[in-house]
Amino acid sequence: MESTGGPYLNTAAVTAPVGIARLLQMTFGCTTFSLVAHQGGFSAAYGTFCMFVWTFCFAITVFIMTCEFTHLHSCLSISWGNFTAAFAMLATLMSVTAAVIYPLYFVQLDCYPIGCEVRDFRIAASVFAGLLFLTYAAEVFLTRAKPGQVSSYMATVSGLLKIVQAFVACIIFGALVNDQYSRYVATQWCVAVYSFCFVATVVVVAFSVTGKTALLWFPFERSVVIYTVGAVLLYVSAAVIWPVFCFDSKYGSPRRPGLCAKGRCPWDSQLVIAIFTYVNLLLYVVDLAYSQRIRFVPHL
Repeated sequence: MESTGGPYLNTAAVTAPVGIARLLQMTFGCTTFSLVAHQGGFSAAYGTFCMFVWTFCFAITVFIMTCEFTHLHSCLSISWGNFTAAFAMLATLMSVTAAVIYPLYFVQLDCYPIGCEVRDFRIAASVFAGLLFLTYAAEVFLTRAKPGQVSSYMATVSGLLKIVQAFVACIIFGALVNDQYSRYVATQWCVAVYSFCFVATVVVVAFSVTGKTALLWFPFERSVVIYTVGAVLLYVSAAVIWPVFCFDSKYGSPRRPGLCAKGRCPWDSQLVIAIFTYVNLLLYVVDLAYSQRIRFVPHL
C-alpha cells in the first residue's frame, strides 16, 4: 500500500524542548499525587484542592502528549495552539497555588503527631509539587509568542493575561464566601463587576480555544480591546468603592476585629478582595497596553 501522508507518529512531541517539559510534567505530577495518596495524606478542602490540581493537570497533559504524538489533535475541532497555551498558563497558576498550599497546611518539621514517615512523604511531595510548577512555567516560557512571530492569540501576553485575570477572579469569589457584601448596594456593585468581567474573560478564552471567532458577525479582535477598556473602567470603580465601604469607619472597620476567628473572619476576606481587586486592575491595564501591539490570527 502506497503511503500518501507523513509519519503517523510525531517524535518531535517528545524530543523538542516543549515535549521534554511535558514529559517532566507527567513525571512530577504522577509522583506528587502518588506520594500524597500513598502515605503523605490530605484532608479538608485545601488537601482536596491540591489533589484535584495534580490529577487534573496530569490527565490533561497526558491527553495533550497523546494527541500530539499521534497527530490526533488535527481531528479535533478546536484551535490546538490556543488550547495548549491556555492550559499551560492555567496549569502554572494552579500548580503554584497547590505548591504553596500543601506544605503550608500539611508539612511540619517535627514527627509528632503524624510520624516521621508521613512527614518525609509530605516533604517529598512538596518538593515535587514545586518542580511541577517550574515545568509548567517553562512550557509557558517556551511557547509564548515572540516579538514579530505569528502565533495563536492565547500564546500572546494578552491571551496569557486573560487566564491570569480569570484565576484572580476565582480567588476573589472564594474570599466572597466569608464576606457580608450584601449590606451595601455599592459592594454589590463590586461583586457584579467581578462577575461580569470574569464571565466576559471566560467567553473570550472559550471562543479563542474553540476556534469559532471567525464565525462571529463582528470583529473579534476589536471587541476584545473594547471589552478590556470597559473592564479597566469597571475595576477602577471597584478599586475605589470596595476599600471605602469595607475599611472606612463610617461603613466598616479600618482595623481587624480582635475577636474575629482565624480563617472565617469577614475582615480578612475583605482585605484579600481589596488586594486582588488592585491586582486584577493592574492585569487589565497591562492587557490593554499589550492588546494594542498584537494582531489576532483566528485560524491558529
